[in-house]
This record gives sequence, structure tokens and C-alpha cells, in this order.
Amino acid sequence: MKPLGTGDPLRLGPYRLIGVLGAGGMGKVYLGRDSSGRPAAIKVLRPELAHQSNLAQRFVREAHAAQAVQSPGVARVLAAETEGGRPWIACEFLAGPTLAEAVERYGPLDGTALRAVGAALASTLTDIHAAGLVHRDVKPPNIVLTATGPRIIDFGIARPEHGLTLTSTGEAPVTPGYGPPEQVLGQRVGPPADVFALGAVLTLAATGQTAYQGSHVAAVQYEVVHGEPRLEGLPPDLYPLIAPCLAKDPAYRP
Repeated sequence: MKPLGTGDPLRLGPYRLIGVLGAGGMGKVYLGRDSSGRPAAIKVLRPELAHQSNLAQRFVREAHAAQAVQSPGVARVLAAETEGGRPWIACEFLAGPTLAEAVERYGPLDGTALRAVGAALASTLTDIHAAGLVHRDVKPPNIVLTATGPRIIDFGIARPEHGLTLTSTGEAPVTPGYGPPEQVLGQRVGPPADVFALGAVLTLAATGQTAYQGSHVAAVQYEVVHGEPRLEGLPPDLYPLIAPCLAKDPAYRP
């Protein structure tokens, strides 16, 4: 966690901000505490973007999507404020590394841990789909490994099953190497899109290597659409479970 800097708010709603957990193109995530001392991760849209109605609407959609999912495998939304000059969403603070950080620091997961993570993520995706949503951005940085199991975070581009992939802002519709061919091509996506992402996530977790590789984003996306995943190193007993998740045709994914 980094200390607050110039321009960072000191308070948002009932939360006193303590530090910066992370930052991205759309905003920052702060650690805050309410009056009772309960911690929260507070995602805030950058001030220079807050006036763009489409981005504010995305914030609204993220809050509503996360609140619609009844699952122990996601971070609960505690509060949200999307009116005014600085939209923010407060979520349950999750202590633990992301799956990306864990693999980078400690290497691939062993068989027992890999099975536990895979089963928990599959169960959570079932809950997300039961709410009529597709997460659309399942990737290792969006999976936090907590003491009670992995939790999926960031519903920023979650949509109802019938939602289109492309956005009017021109933002990247998918994280390279984790979104399926139909999402890369800007076609309609359904729950099988998240199943594809699950296969790519578990490949990284099992081998330490991404399933689709390339020297730049376009090369990775080309491999997703036209190439074959690199699955060397998958445990033989898990290969029949993970490989079908990466089928080009969503109808062939489990």
C-alpha cells in the first residue's frame, strides 16, 4: 500500500482514506475505514473522467452487478455513490495476494491447491451466471486468494448475458489472452466466455505460463482466435478438465 498523495481525497462518504491500494487507467483503489473501523477497498473514478456519462454509467453498472451476485466467492459491495463529481464504490476489503501475484512470487500451484482454486472459481462463476450476468474479465489479477478461498473481484465490464462486448468509449473489451475468440471479435458473449477465461486462468496457475503468448497485444489476440493454447506442463489428470474450456467454439466448452 502507498501513502496518500497530492490530490487524493481524505474522506469519501463514511470512509476515512488511509492509503492507495492500486491505480489504473480509470481510477484508483484506496483503503478506507468507516466510523467503526471496518476496512473497505474504495474504487474511485478519476476526476478528469467523472464528467463522462458513459464511464459514470459503467460505475453504476459495476455496483449493481456486484450487488446482484449472491456468492461467497465475490467481494461484497458495501456502499456506492455515483452522483456528484467523484463516483466511488466501497467493497469488502480482501486480505491476500492476487492469483497473479502468488504465481509470480511462489510459482505454479501444486495439485491440491490447484484443484481447490479451480473448484471454488467454477462455483463462483456458476453463481455469477445464475444472476444473469457474465463477468467478462476473469483473469489472475482479478482473483484474490484469501484465507477462506479465492474471491473474484472487479465487475467493471460485467454485463447481462445479451450484452455486447464493444463499448462506445473504444476501451479494450477484453484482457489479452483471457477473453475468448468471440469476445476478441466483438461478438455477443455468454457464460462460455467466462469458462474460457477460467481455462486460461487455471493454465497460468498450473504452469506459470500463459496459454496464449505473443510479442504484442495484437499477436496474443491473433493466437486466441486462430492459434492453439500452450498447455505443456498441465498435470495429466487435469488436462481433460482444463483444455476443453479453451475450445474456440463456445458450444464445445464445458
